[in-house]
Amino acid sequence: MDRHPQQIKRERQDKKRNAINSARLSDMRTAIKKVLQSDDFSKAEAPYKNAVSVIDKMVSKGHLKKNTAARRKSQITRHLNSLSK
Repeated sequence: MDRHPQQIKRERQDKKRNAINSARLSDMRTAIKKVLQSDDFSKAEAPYKNAVSVIDKMVSKGHLKKNTAARRKSQITRHLNSLSK
């Protein structure tokens, strides 16, 4: 079976993109987890801003759909608001 140069290059690119996408997804999940695990409003504000920023960047890069991002931001916002009461 032939292995064309374009196929070899495509596989190389796919591996690189997969690694980048996995890392970004992991960063987003970690940011969300930090917000959800915090139990003090003042300590949760900085991770919340970071998480929202990460989620928005994922949407702008095309890694997340708009509604998925909105749902995740809503989830962490609800948690942050429950801490303020």
